Amino acid sequence: MRQCNKSRRWRDGRVDVINLPFPLRIRPVSNQPTPPASPLDLERERVLLLTLAGIQFVHILDFMIMMPLGPILMRELQIDAHAFGLLVSSYTFTAAFSGVLAAVFVDRFERKRLLLTMFALFAVATLACGLAPSYATLLTARGAAGAFGGVLGAMVQTMVGDLIPFERRGRASGTIMSAFSLSTVAGVPLSLFLANHFGWRFPFFFIAALAVGIFLIGLKRLPTLRGHLPSATISEAERAHPLAAMGEVLKDANHRRALTFMALMMFAGFSVIPFITIYATANVGIRQEDIPYMYLAGGCATFFTARWIGRLTDAHGKVRVFRWVAVASLLPLFVQTHLPPVPLWLLVACATVFFIFVPGRMVPAMAIMTSAVQPRLRGTFLSVNGAVQMLFSGLASYIGGAMIAQDAGGHVVGYGNVGLLAMGATLVTMVLVGRIRLHTAALPATPP
Repeated sequence: MRQCNKSRRWRDGRVDVINLPFPLRIRPVSNQPTPPASPLDLERERVLLLTLAGIQFVHILDFMIMMPLGPILMRELQIDAHAFGLLVSSYTFTAAFSGVLAAVFVDRFERKRLLLTMFALFAVATLACGLAPSYATLLTARGAAGAFGGVLGAMVQTMVGDLIPFERRGRASGTIMSAFSLSTVAGVPLSLFLANHFGWRFPFFFIAALAVGIFLIGLKRLPTLRGHLPSATISEAERAHPLAAMGEVLKDANHRRALTFMALMMFAGFSVIPFITIYATANVGIRQEDIPYMYLAGGCATFFTARWIGRLTDAHGKVRVFRWVAVASLLPLFVQTHLPPVPLWLLVACATVFFIFVPGRMVPAMAIMTSAVQPRLRGTFLSVNGAVQMLFSGLASYIGGAMIAQDAGGHVVGYGNVGLLAMGATLVTMVLVGRIRLHTAALPATPP
């Protein structure tokens, strides 16, 4: 056997890389799977999850800030509830389109580079929202923010699925979902403070500046991931066709069931959530200046309950815990959409229970989604899933906005019917989730 020079080997994230002093050509063999990458140790896993949660925090805050800003934007831009619903929907519709587009190429690029590139462009688009001089330009800028932000959620969940073993994905999803809690605890109240004192543009400036800081952290702390790149499991013809991976995702019946489940989940939440603030100020009689208390209390509670739900998910099963939380969400959905004029403390209590259980359903739901996909198609599947989430969030916001109106006295009518529709969608998800098959194989231990 001919001897060759010694190779140099180092660890790059989770991928072993070998440099050889001569070119090496390998012909793909279609029946050999790509070896799975070794998982991170627990300390590096914790750092990874906190960094990804930071990216998710900024992304969620940018999306959520539109909802409490509703009354301010309607007054300052002189628009009605339907036009405001379009502002919310423009973000989600472009995010859905970019999610479909990302599904074509997401598994062809190194994860970290793609995630940070989209995050940087998202920060620029958010800055443009703050600089928008009119409703039309704000609508355009929100669409651009959605186009880049729509990829972020899918990329974050893809990295969780790539790096975190099955038995800890519920807890990992809880950590990522705690970004929602933190955005409501700190981000939304602070953004509302800036909007109430300095104008509606300042929350977007704040979010853009925050994105720059987290981008620099991600640049240093996120691992490089290349193990998913086109490999021996994909033929030359499949690699040449840009829609091959998406076709593989959609032809799998289990993937289609999971995507339908997520579509209904989004509809059950975002037909109601964007209009909570408008209903609270118009019908419940809460002052705009008191709205931050609702988000502060709800966020403080969910900061702890999201991780608690994540632990329950790992301990008692993803499907079972989803059904528990979904059942618990039915009453808050009904109450929040039928509240009469009540004191501030009672509204805050009702909203807190709503935030615990309605967004809390996403903790076991995302653990289900990351486990329902074939591992080699995870990036493509979760990009399609992100597109489905945003598309149906936008449709839900649009339909919810079309179902409600304001009477001569300025009160919102029709919101109760929206709540009933969301409850019906929730019941369907509880049936459908039992038909989703989960891939339970854990990743191998890190070699010494």
